[in-house]
Amino acid sequence: MKNLSLLVLATLALYACSEEIKTNEESTTITSESNISLSDAQYKSANIQTGKLEKRNLSTTLKLNGKIDVPPQNMVSVSMPLGGFLKSTTLLPGMHVKKGEVIATMEDQQYILLQQEYLTAKSKLIFVEKEFQRQKELNQSKASSDKVFQQSEMDYKNQKIAVSALAEKLQLIHVNPETLNENNLSRSINIYSSIDGFVSKVNVNIGKYVNPSDILFELINPTDIHLNLKVFEKDLEKLNIGQKLMAFNNNQPDKKHPCVIILISQDLSSDRSAEVHCHFEDYDKTLLPGMYMNAEVEIKSSNSASITDDAIVGFESKDFIFIANSKYQFEMVEIKKGSSENGFSEISAMDARDLSNAQIVTKGAYSILMQLKNKEEE
Repeated sequence: MKNLSLLVLATLALYACSEEIKTNEESTTITSESNISLSDAQYKSANIQTGKLEKRNLSTTLKLNGKIDVPPQNMVSVSMPLGGFLKSTTLLPGMHVKKGEVIATMEDQQYILLQQEYLTAKSKLIFVEKEFQRQKELNQSKASSDKVFQQSEMDYKNQKIAVSALAEKLQLIHVNPETLNENNLSRSINIYSSIDGFVSKVNVNIGKYVNPSDILFELINPTDIHLNLKVFEKDLEKLNIGQKLMAFNNNQPDKKHPCVIILISQDLSSDRSAEVHCHFEDYDKTLLPGMYMNAEVEIKSSNSASITDDAIVGFESKDFIFIANSKYQFEMVEIKKGSSENGFSEISAMDARDLSNAQIVTKGAYSILMQLKNKEEE
């Protein structure tokens, strides 16, 4: 029985020792994943050099996309306020038009009726005006009552209003009421272009009746076309009004169009993006509304913590640097790599560790990485 007890105690002691050894092995493995000690020979062979983070002004290129757009004030929808039949037009999409040019002729009997009403109302105004002046004189001499005078005054004012209203209606259909008389009544009226530009759409054909709300033509003034870019929320803070950029399309990627940012939308869409409007510094007639464009913006980062690219090593799709804790002992730290320029890259530690005073391996980092991985494989 005594021998059996000794055997159980020996077995428990052996199990405890094995667990301690296993724990120590695991601890060593975890440490070795990020730390390594080099021998003097390995150190000299790697030709290791160290340095500290530097504050540098680095720039990076932000790539965006969008399309050519036209501001609302440069787009004109042409309609006929009173409706009518399209008598003639020569417009085709893409055709150039000049401001004041006749672009269509409309025809309808209601145009004749409107002109008739105006001339009749204008003629009646002459009569009621004379009657008002006569009643005014009679009233001053007490030959007529105040009521009769007031009635004639009201008739005169109402007729003036009617004439003014009909004159405004005539101007809506481009008829000059000042030159209209009984000898130049017309059943046809002209539609004129209000801008210099080109025809975007033609929605009617000759002989078609159009309602007042129908759009006959759409005209565009391309001299103020702009670039409308789509920028996601995370990149908005990198842009500002007045910032310059270069735009190009996929068909001619080498042909750059300089632009300047004139407006940044303050409203985000459902996909967390905003519109950024840019003005072309030089107007190019080959740029058409609706054309898709790419843009490149150079972003400057001031006083960024940076290190030479030789100090950064990639492993398993991540970026790392090595910190020298002593002459032969190094620690591998994961970093987030930012913009790069002239052999230097902006970095920030993934674990928010302060690296400002750390001695970072600037040469020989790859050799240390190989030694570390060889050690793990042993």
